[in-house]
Amino acid sequence: MRHYECLTGDLAAATAVYVPFYPALELNRHNCWSTAKERNGLSGEFLRWLSTQPSWAAHGGRDHFMVAARTTWLFRRRDEAGDALGCGNGFLAQPESGNMTPRPRGQYHVPLAAPPRRPLRLRPLLPPASTRRPWLFAFAGGRRANGTLPIRDHIIDECTASPPARCGMLDCSHGRSATCRSPRRLVGLFASARFCLQPRGDSFMRRSSIDTVLAGCIPVFFHEASTFKHQYRWHERDDDTTTTTDAGRRRYSVVINPQDVVEGRVRIDEVLSRFTDDEVAAMREEVIKMIPRFVYKDPRVKFQGDMNDAFDVTFNEIMARMRRIKKGEMLRWK
Repeated sequence: MRHYECLTGDLAAATAVYVPFYPALELNRHNCWSTAKERNGLSGEFLRWLSTQPSWAAHGGRDHFMVAARTTWLFRRRDEAGDALGCGNGFLAQPESGNMTPRPRGQYHVPLAAPPRRPLRLRPLLPPASTRRPWLFAFAGGRRANGTLPIRDHIIDECTASPPARCGMLDCSHGRSATCRSPRRLVGLFASARFCLQPRGDSFMRRSSIDTVLAGCIPVFFHEASTFKHQYRWHERDDDTTTTTDAGRRRYSVVINPQDVVEGRVRIDEVLSRFTDDEVAAMREEVIKMIPRFVYKDPRVKFQGDMNDAFDVTFNEIMARMRRIKKGEMLRWK
């Protein structure tokens, strides 16, 4: 943020006001058995203070933005009694937060190291479309207790029963989660597969979906709400299309109905086997083109050509949103 070219200390002249408060860090101070009063205390106090500042008065905070991190459901808890035990707080449920533009997780980006003081040639850092990928599909994840996410059970069962050349898997079930904390192992797995399976977890979007893009692997989603169109619509390429084929193929992803898998009407390997080598190569090329939009580059260098990184994409959209607000074209966050 400090390297942004158009910073100003004059709040009256600013198009947008960045609020450097991090709700996720505040939430981390409290475990899931603390009271709602404890979990909501400091963030509520901060919002009340912020709403009294001169910068807030001009537009009621609608020109303010911040980074929330974590998933939104952790910040939307409503405890009417004020002392209920549980996880999360009501930060995003407050009227002040409703006026601001928060960026929750969704936004998981991997910093891309680059030498300073010279243009960044991104293409050699990307996985080539021709990289040998021995597995048809791959999955990294674990089962959930009591079968609460049956699609995960079916994915693991199908992968376990598949011939070795069909599926690669990292089992992240309880007691083995440390295996899946290694970026090298995760990206190595995804870079060895044509398709990477991304069923929902605690939220519809998984961090692993971004790892998939960075590895040049074609993501396979099991719910429309998990797709980048719904979770990262700013970061989709501008010329992307939502048109799908009968097999759920898009320019860069596949969508499979989870009920069809769970109820035995569809096998994942059969769906993915229908794609020709040419179709897979074209989809992978689209994935690779998206990589710059999901990474943070070193702010001291620039991509060659007309590439924007994750910060550029987000900030351009934030500024455009604020201009629409100040013109009266947008009254609330959308």
